[in-house]
Amino acid sequence: MQDGVLLVLVGPTGVGKTELALRLAEHFQCPILNADSRQIYREIPIGTAAPTAEEQQRVKHYFVGTKDLDEDYNAGEYERDCLSVLNILRSYPQADNKHVLGILSGGSMLYIDAVCEGLDDIPAVPPEIRQQVQTLYADGGLEALQQQVQQLYPAYWEVVDRQNPQRLMHCIEVCLVSDHPYSSFRQRRTNKRAFHIVKVGLTRPRAELYERINERVLKMMEAGLEDEARRVYREPVPNSLNTVGYKEMFGFFRGEMTRDEAVARIQQNSRHYAKRQETWFKRDTDIHWLDATLDYETQLSIIDTWLDMPGQL
Repeated sequence: MQDGVLLVLVGPTGVGKTELALRLAEHFQCPILNADSRQIYREIPIGTAAPTAEEQQRVKHYFVGTKDLDEDYNAGEYERDCLSVLNILRSYPQADNKHVLGILSGGSMLYIDAVCEGLDDIPAVPPEIRQQVQTLYADGGLEALQQQVQQLYPAYWEVVDRQNPQRLMHCIEVCLVSDHPYSSFRQRRTNKRAFHIVKVGLTRPRAELYERINERVLKMMEAGLEDEARRVYREPVPNSLNTVGYKEMFGFFRGEMTRDEAVARIQQNSRHYAKRQETWFKRDTDIHWLDATLDYETQLSIIDTWLDMPGQL
């Protein structure tokens, strides 16, 4: 029997998920479950736009600042941990009449899919295949990985972070070890959950979204992103730091670009990431799109309507 509703709030970076999630969580008297794969790390709150101490006092948050940068953590582990929390929340009496268990909010596409649909069983990669792919990267660099992924899995190529060698190498490894396209292991089935799921996607006009992203990067710099990046910088760079904001700052530290060029690159790469997020989420026909420019009361009224019939959506 399904019991309660998980309200999933998605959308591209900079669209306004944080404040809406806070207000909804306060309204429904429920916690927020963070679905941003980098906000999980405690040492990098500025560059990941993690909830502030004040915001975490307003609403209980899960999966914010719980891991060290050197700890490995993946979508499969997140699925397990998040479902465990949701099972506990299902046992609590619900304060609101919508029976909202929590707000799952974030922009990490695979983390969202893991909780809502489950991950398929991806085969283990033997050492010889891993070494083969690492050699490809060592000999041909990022471009060689990009060409392989584009050839092996063009659909994933459209949404993957093309500057992230770990993501690209994993895709290639799975294709080689299974002799099947990576797509055959992604979203092959949907696991039934013990609760209803209502997905809400925030959207803004593209020009306005990009302006917000540019401004947010400048605010991060004012808040101390450079100092934060210097504190965590190391070689080799751990996978947890192979992300927008830190990659560019590290390039600046290594003398590969000026500070101004690094800031401009962060803005550009953030915009590109937002576009890939939009592409990914718009393929999900279960998402109900909500105009982020509407006033909060109107947004709440629309969401209430969707929550009134979760099993029919």
